Amino acid sequence: MKKKHSIDMCNGSLADKILLFALPLMASSLLQLLFNAADVVVVGRFAGKEALAAVGSNTSLINLMINLFVGLSVGTNVVVSRDLGAGRHDNVRQSVHTAMALALTSGVVMMIFGVVMVRQLLEWMSSPTDVIDLATVYLRIYFFGMPANLIYNFGAAILRAQGDTQRPLYFLTLAGVVNVILNLVFVIGCNLDVAGVALATIIAQYISAFLVVRCMMKESGPLHLDLKQLGFKKKVVVQILKVGLPAGFQGVVFSLSNVVIQSSLNSFNDPVLVAGSSAGSNIEGFVYVSMNAFYQAAISFVGQNYGAAKCDRVDKVARLCVLFAALFGIVCGNLAYLFGTPLAGIYAPGEPDVVIQALIRMEYICCPYFICGIMDTLVGVLRGLGSSVIPMVTSIVGACGLRLLWVATVFPIYHTPACLYMSYPVTWTITALFHFLFLMLVVRRRAFAKVHSNGPAYLSTEGRHPEV
Repeated sequence: MKKKHSIDMCNGSLADKILLFALPLMASSLLQLLFNAADVVVVGRFAGKEALAAVGSNTSLINLMINLFVGLSVGTNVVVSRDLGAGRHDNVRQSVHTAMALALTSGVVMMIFGVVMVRQLLEWMSSPTDVIDLATVYLRIYFFGMPANLIYNFGAAILRAQGDTQRPLYFLTLAGVVNVILNLVFVIGCNLDVAGVALATIIAQYISAFLVVRCMMKESGPLHLDLKQLGFKKKVVVQILKVGLPAGFQGVVFSLSNVVIQSSLNSFNDPVLVAGSSAGSNIEGFVYVSMNAFYQAAISFVGQNYGAAKCDRVDKVARLCVLFAALFGIVCGNLAYLFGTPLAGIYAPGEPDVVIQALIRMEYICCPYFICGIMDTLVGVLRGLGSSVIPMVTSIVGACGLRLLWVATVFPIYHTPACLYMSYPVTWTITALFHFLFLMLVVRRRAFAKVHSNGPAYLSTEGRHPEV
């Protein structure tokens, strides 16, 4: 009997199911962005452009700090999806409890590291002198929410493995409302400025984490969470790390390249430029998550169908997810730029110079953003097939390496913000081509050959998933 909150990914039509999976996930991601957007809007309106720069310019650093562990949640999704598709429910139960224990442990480690090291990290990023003190306050408080952040992300990844993207949306809706209300109370009512928005954010994160844990504790079947069974199973940790570590390391290196871009922007020592770039980056985030939902869909749908040895459906999933990601990227990216002036004005009211800087960034990044969507969705297909090392290597070389090379060679010649922004579409295009070639010429052939030779049984009862 089909469960209310699950999707049968291995049988029947695909396009409608992919959209049914992706649209709630898209809305969930938009709500997560609204957490940050609410922070930025409130400080921009009530605390000034220095506070806006302090909050908005920290996105790349936050991503750098958490992407390794978010990558492990991707590994969890792949492992659970594969086992669900192959019907190995005992393995799924072990994966659930190991993953949630890993989330809690990782969150505590990140909290301690972030609180201790944040000032030094901001100095290494050349954070402007009139921003660094406020940014330090914001980030130190923010990192106290890391355990909740990772618990929610791992829990949501587990629910996504069975196609459940609706309940995480409900949880984030409630947490998002609380976040906005507390932003206004702490900043306007209590005059806490950046500390207030950070407190509002972590309270909302703990609410969403509590709700996802409660949901899993009430879940019936293999995804049920029993807190007494939390612990580490070696074979499950190895499986998660096999896919998750390369995915996380790729995210870290991507974020590191973005930190270098941010540091290069900081080198202009212009708070207006930094604030405008922060506003533009926040708007771009909404476009990105509309495409990233299909990256997540590709992981779950490819993972389940590959686990069930249904290679023809794997190909259909790949084509549909890439098509949807490109369409949403083209439409949303160009609409964001078209309405860029009023959108940027939300973040910086009465600051026309900040809006101009935001539009410059959006012209070079939002309009061609669909290329990034194609690139990421191809990575989702590769990871769903169990290949995580290959997309990591191609991303590091094709995107991150070339981006850093651009900063070192092209940027000194054309020393403008636009030159920095141009590095993004150039490197997305090259990297997407690499991913496509490796998928078609190497990974797909090897993966399908194993299935055709051995059927789903080649994934052993121990749940070992070979790197292909």
